Amino acid sequence: MAVGLVGSSLWLYTPDEPRPALEAVYATPPSVFLQVAGMRMHVRDTGPRTAPAVIMLHGLGSSLHTWDAWAGMLSRDYRVIRYDLPGFGLTGPDPTGNYSDARGLQVLGALMDALSVRRASLIGNSLGGKLAWEFAAAHPNRVDKLVLIAPDGFASRAFTYNKTPEVPWAAQLLPYTLPDFLLRTAIAPAYGNSSRLTDDVVRRYRDMILAPGVRQALLERVTQIRLQPPEPVLRRIRAPTLLVWGEKDALIPYQNAGDYLAVVPSCRLLVFGDLGHVPMEEAPARSLAPVAMFLAE
Repeated sequence: MAVGLVGSSLWLYTPDEPRPALEAVYATPPSVFLQVAGMRMHVRDTGPRTAPAVIMLHGLGSSLHTWDAWAGMLSRDYRVIRYDLPGFGLTGPDPTGNYSDARGLQVLGALMDALSVRRASLIGNSLGGKLAWEFAAAHPNRVDKLVLIAPDGFASRAFTYNKTPEVPWAAQLLPYTLPDFLLRTAIAPAYGNSSRLTDDVVRRYRDMILAPGVRQALLERVTQIRLQPPEPVLRRIRAPTLLVWGEKDALIPYQNAGDYLAVVPSCRLLVFGDLGHVPMEEAPARSLAPVAMFLAE
């Protein structure tokens, strides 16, 4: 019995990937590393420097690569900035160990300052959507427009208000193991049609989660979550806002769109009936077209 358990543990054990190997694949130009807010951040800054700026913020467990297709198309007309959020991808763990919302806002503001960006439109998905709307509410003079793709923020089965979530014992094993079949199972619900989830995309997610320290940082982030009712903050948003949702989103339900529409001023809804949580990955050209029209208005 003991021998079997040890053998199973060794079989499931998944070490971090070496940083140089990951950077050789995922940090090729136009990637740069900038010292911002006390950390080394993985950033991509493309498009004309004199054009209006757009900053893209990814979701939980993701990286700046989730925006590859959108960034390529938008960079013709905009200065497009995206980065691996602290605790994710090749930015890796925040040396402060602080993954609070306040720290996220501080880092975003510091990056804009470092890049001499006074104002920008923000595009955020999931966790990045919450960061975007919080920043827009806190710094209305720095945000032109908001695009929120299935944004986080309202209570759900996993996250209730004023309570730190419990981390299941199985999730606490994340820093030590990451079986491929479980990862694909975890990512598939983000797609309205899981057949669109390619092996290359799964490999990218896996590699970014296996970047040094990211799995531990992910656990630390979850244990620091203390969700507050968002309505008072959302009502302070002044930027024109486009809410984007895939009707087949199995991670943050499409029904949450009504909560945002009820409180965010100047907010409109764009729905894709066949897409899920990450329309920019699942159908990039089709999902970007109306977003680009909104940005150009």
